[in-house]
Amino acid sequence: MSSLFSVNSPIVSATLLLLALLSVVTWSIAFFKLWKHWQMKKLDRAFNDSFWSMHEWSKAAEAAEQSDGDMARMAQAGFAELRTLSETQPDLKHSGAPHDVLERMLRQQLQNILRYHERGLAELATIGSTSPFIGLFGTVWGIMHALQDIGKSGSASLDVVAGPIGEALIATAIGIATALPAVLAYNFFLRRMKLHITDLENFAHDFLRLAQKRDYKP
Repeated sequence: MSSLFSVNSPIVSATLLLLALLSVVTWSIAFFKLWKHWQMKKLDRAFNDSFWSMHEWSKAAEAAEQSDGDMARMAQAGFAELRTLSETQPDLKHSGAPHDVLERMLRQQLQNILRYHERGLAELATIGSTSPFIGLFGTVWGIMHALQDIGKSGSASLDVVAGPIGEALIATAIGIATALPAVLAYNFFLRRMKLHITDLENFAHDFLRLAQKRDYKP
């Protein structure tokens, strides 16, 4: 590994170091989001089983308060809104038809969850799109540096040219190797997030249906 940073140009060495740091960031984000995804999926599954096994609306509210996870937070927001709607004089924020007010609150909670799960995706997309260009910059700079050294030596034989040019091309190879995991991780987590949001939307729809059936009483 140390031989990769032994090139003559400090600019190329700095480029390789930057790509190595970006690679560490990529894998750190990927492993962290993978762990969070597994944890959240486990919590949502447990809450889903607990919530739909209840026979009373009040017991479902208790199950939501005692649970964690995105679905539990959706239910907690819904029940909190129902309690507010049951007050005799709701404020302007909660004025309107109960169905519309509850739907708006659930949609806002869904957007908050979406923003939370989007964290790290912008970084992965940026690394995936810029790493090849960073590597290409290192390659171009390395070739310029190599050609200057070759011009000073006055020799253009293959053994003189191949070494410096080969070292310069390492930057492009590492840039592509850094971008590939970032792009794959971005697409994977984006797909998982969309599926997760679909599940939450389905839960919100079912919650609205149950709340309407009970005349929007907490």
